[in-house]
Amino acid sequence: MTIPLLQYAPSSQNGRVAGYDPRGDEQAFIFTTENVISNSDWDVLIDAAYRQIFFHAFKADREKFLESQLRNGQITVRDFIRGLLLSETYLNSFYSKNNNYRFVEQCVQRVLGRDVYSEREKIAWSIVIGTKGVAGFIDELLGTDEYLDNFGYDTVPYQRRRTLASRDKGETPFNIKSPRYDAYYRAQIGFPRVVWQNAVRRFRAPEAMPKAGDPSLPMYMNMARSAKIPTVSVQISTANISLASVPYRKS
Repeated sequence: MTIPLLQYAPSSQNGRVAGYDPRGDEQAFIFTTENVISNSDWDVLIDAAYRQIFFHAFKADREKFLESQLRNGQITVRDFIRGLLLSETYLNSFYSKNNNYRFVEQCVQRVLGRDVYSEREKIAWSIVIGTKGVAGFIDELLGTDEYLDNFGYDTVPYQRRRTLASRDKGETPFNIKSPRYDAYYRAQIGFPRVVWQNAVRRFRAPEAMPKAGDPSLPMYMNMARSAKIPTVSVQISTANISLASVPYRKS
């Protein structure tokens, strides 16, 4: 028997009320296939999808087959997002390096474009992972009314409601607020590392460099340090000092 999704409520009563967001520097850019008219537009949209899901995709991380299907109209943007979420790169970077609760938080941020409402929502989606697996969890997340109403089949997900009227600044981007590795795995790989520099290199102009024969060169400096200087111990008694040999000022 399939376990139904545990019910959870938004963090506030107006959490799902559409608000007025004035255009500004923190307003998210919307990438949709409705604005694609050239190959360069496809490149921009695909790169935006990689940034949203992977944050950064190296050449080896790119899914060329999915990109080709998207360009040819064989799959939708929603299908492309699903392929990225189930790719080996995403699973190794997020699912394998986190527990189910943190993995749910990462996926909700990247797919639904918001933070999780509460711990109850994390538990609800974690139960789905435990009963239906990762693929079933991704399918249910992409099939929610929240995703379809905000992004549909042709829009790349983005962080919603970045501009908040009750704050001086908008919300912190998800990739900065929620790194892909949790504290346990960061400790295992030794991150962050404190690097101490043994020597400080300073720039010296060519005319300030020591020339041949300069006593400051290491060769002459070592030679002077290795030289043995005899020590002379001279003891003079105050009774042997003649006052006539002591200079003084005559008036």
